Amino acid sequence: MARPSRSCLLAFVTACSCIPTAPAIEYAYAPYHAGAMDPQTTGWPLTDAERAYVLKPEYERRPGAEAMQHRPDLWPTTPAAGFWGGTSWLDMHAGLVKAAHASQGPIDVLLVGDSITQQWGPTWAKHFPKWKTVNIGIGGDKTQNVLWRLDHGGVDGLEPRVCVLLIGNNNMFFTPETGIKPAAEGIQACAANLRERFPAAEIVVVKIFPAHAPGVAFYEDIKKTNASLDGLNLTRDPRLELLDLTGDLLKADGTLDKNLYTPDAVHLAPAGYDLYAARLRPLLEKALGPGGGEPATPDPASR
Repeated sequence: MARPSRSCLLAFVTACSCIPTAPAIEYAYAPYHAGAMDPQTTGWPLTDAERAYVLKPEYERRPGAEAMQHRPDLWPTTPAAGFWGGTSWLDMHAGLVKAAHASQGPIDVLLVGDSITQQWGPTWAKHFPKWKTVNIGIGGDKTQNVLWRLDHGGVDGLEPRVCVLLIGNNNMFFTPETGIKPAAEGIQACAANLRERFPAAEIVVVKIFPAHAPGVAFYEDIKKTNASLDGLNLTRDPRLELLDLTGDLLKADGTLDKNLYTPDAVHLAPAGYDLYAARLRPLLEKALGPGGGEPATPDPASR
């Protein structure tokens, strides 16, 4: 009897991806695994029960909500679907799942993150036109949203050679409740999830970019979270690189280099993406070899 082709097997797995499977990593909040919270902790498409559940506002689905107990320390490390009102966030995720399925099999780069990742857009293609890339950035996402997406079809069928993870900025809105270390542990959990799914891939974890201004709580909490991330020793994984652009994005006095940012002092301007690409390129070429495209020539007027 002939063995089924690899493409047939992938099609079968995709068609059956709604069958619940074990999550990639064990999450700390036990009721999550017991089904006391999320009725479908893995798999895609969603059951009717899961769809109804994730369309509740996110604050109603946080760890402890099901038992009327407040556990903000576990929010960043417990998967949770995002919520923009109505079905818009879920529709965005569904579109990315569809795109991932269309690209299933070997790819060069998987980009994972929030709006800063999502907004690479044509700038990525300008810098790296020869590398097959899938971008699953969603604006507003926190670590817990990325974890949920990874467990619910977001990367099913993909075989990336490199994963680039940049997440955590939006967790800073909640650090007064969660604390700093849990935010860093959320980034660690996203990296661990990717590692379990893609044991042969190189992983680049990008530290949270500076935002706003010195003295502003958001700016200071990013500094503290990045420092806490150092203490988690992610690079004990020999195939994980930690990339820190902080010094490149700030002036000597610690303020943002406004040429690299949009007026909101959070997102990158085109010159910022040029810088990001230049810093990322050596890590990508180390894993993929040369051939991703020609480096951009920095514009001296942009600095």
